[in-house]
Amino acid sequence: MGLREVLARSAARHAHVLVVEVPGWDGLRMATERAVLERGWRLACSPADADVLVVCGTPGPRLAEAVDLVWEQLPGPRVRIDVLNRSELTDALPGAHAGLLDDDHHRRDARDRPGAPDLLAGREAEDEPSGHESHSDHADHGGDEGSDEPSGHEGHGNHADHGGHDMEMSPGGIPLAEGDEDRDELEMDVLAVRLGPVLPHWPAGLVLRCSLQGDVLTGARAELLGAEHEDGDAADRRTRALDRVVSVLALAGWEDAAECARRVRDAPATGDARPTTTDRPTASPGLARLRRRVRRSRMLRWSLRGLGPLTADDVRRLGLPEDAGGDAYDRLLHLLDDVDEPAPPGGRQAVPVDALADPVVGLDLAAARLVLAGLGLGGLSAAPAPRPEATRG
Repeated sequence: MGLREVLARSAARHAHVLVVEVPGWDGLRMATERAVLERGWRLACSPADADVLVVCGTPGPRLAEAVDLVWEQLPGPRVRIDVLNRSELTDALPGAHAGLLDDDHHRRDARDRPGAPDLLAGREAEDEPSGHESHSDHADHGGDEGSDEPSGHEGHGNHADHGGHDMEMSPGGIPLAEGDEDRDELEMDVLAVRLGPVLPHWPAGLVLRCSLQGDVLTGARAELLGAEHEDGDAADRRTRALDRVVSVLALAGWEDAAECARRVRDAPATGDARPTTTDRPTASPGLARLRRRVRRSRMLRWSLRGLGPLTADDVRRLGLPEDAGGDAYDRLLHLLDDVDEPAPPGGRQAVPVDALADPVVGLDLAAARLVLAGLGLGGLSAAPAPRPEATRG
């Protein structure tokens, strides 16, 4: 066994998996995460961290385009699998493991990836004796992908010469920041950033187009990229609530408690339920311990108190669930307390997707993700609410 094979086998045993959830397929996504962790693999936090991309469900055209873009960002060796039901996981993950060991496939994949010829051309240009002529040739062949140039001399030189005077320049197709007045009437750069739709602990299919001053959202516009069809694999109310708890704890940086919540989420609903004296009679021991642990954490309470407060009027105006009132800490406690409550008659009404912009404007990126994770959304509707884009000075 050669060194290359030894390294490949070692990497395959500890693969990182990026799981993409199509709206309406959260049950399949949770089952996939459970199967990934049971294999001893880890869940990836970004495309750059992933070896395997798993798409849960059938995305619609726009979401499929976004997933394809994420797939192109995965470094090699890489494997992609698409699953439509939980029974497919039995063969899909072992197949992904075998794919990670297929060296010939990865060589072909690296050769056929978009941008590979331009990258080679950039290396050839770097070796040319005349620097001015080689960069000119590279610009002719690379087009808008000049940012892939390994040396970066021409691109950085232009940016350094003109960056302070010509803000319309956009090297590599990346938009530059524009100026706007801040709260103290000083000019600050405003950068347009898109969050989602493929992001861990993020509502499925949600795209949030943000205007940033520093790391603060001064404007936001939300839209939903949906599934190809509505027949999915949706989780029940209890599992979905616990999944939101997992997301909030993970985004708050409490990984140990998030893993505890994940185990409670993935356990059978009545598997270990029995009467207790410290919690409500229907709660499992694992859920009772999780509730006590969360309530006793002063650091968690300090971190979430006052974050994304919503009044009763805000909740009604935005069409959010009734338990969305209060701040991020209140909503986390509501999620834990409502796990064993019976579902409301008719289920929860879908929330208009553009209602998600208002609660996050004025927050930084990390806080915005925490607020969205804790809203406990039962579903999103692409139908816009009759309200203008949310902005704050």
